[in-house]
Amino acid sequence: MALRPVRLHQVLSRTVHTITLPGPDGPAVWAVETRTTEDHRARLHRDGQCTSTAEMPATFTVPGGRIEVDAGLYGVTRVHLVTPDGRERRLAPAPGTLEYRRAALTRDHPRTSRAIAVTAVLILLVNLALAAPVWLEMVTSIPEVADRVGTFTSPVLLPGWLLGTLTVAGVAAAMERAVTWRHHRLVDAETLWTSL
Repeated sequence: MALRPVRLHQVLSRTVHTITLPGPDGPAVWAVETRTTEDHRARLHRDGQCTSTAEMPATFTVPGGRIEVDAGLYGVTRVHLVTPDGRERRLAPAPGTLEYRRAALTRDHPRTSRAIAVTAVLILLVNLALAAPVWLEMVTSIPEVADRVGTFTSPVLLPGWLLGTLTVAGVAAAMERAVTWRHHRLVDAETLWTSL
């Protein structure tokens, strides 16, 4: 199956990252494609043709090392070439992907990019302080969970509309952090459950 360009309607569900590597027959373009809303598989392409598919986390052997791929709920978390001596190089996002568009925004409009990044951090910190205790109370009220870990009573009471708004904003902020490959233990603590 041939690798197709990423279309605008696919930017939230499909990623493609590429790297050009020398080989015995000359240089080849290797691409890793993920479709996180369809399945949790990575597809390796050589010069546009699919050569293998694997469940994530996936490892593909390529000339000069291996490509390691993994993804979470908010996007690709790892897509690196690892050489035999242990050096790592992240593959570049392909044109049309959300990661490519976000990198172009950073390059062309650095102030806007910085403002978006700061806003995402603020949203996640507000969610950590306000929404996370409410969600924790909801989860621990499930009988199976309560039997194992006990219950938690949130000190914060939020109206439904605010909780919904914080949830949607939190998802957008987490996606922003994922496509820019930013991660901090405290700031992204609210999204840790997705990697469990």
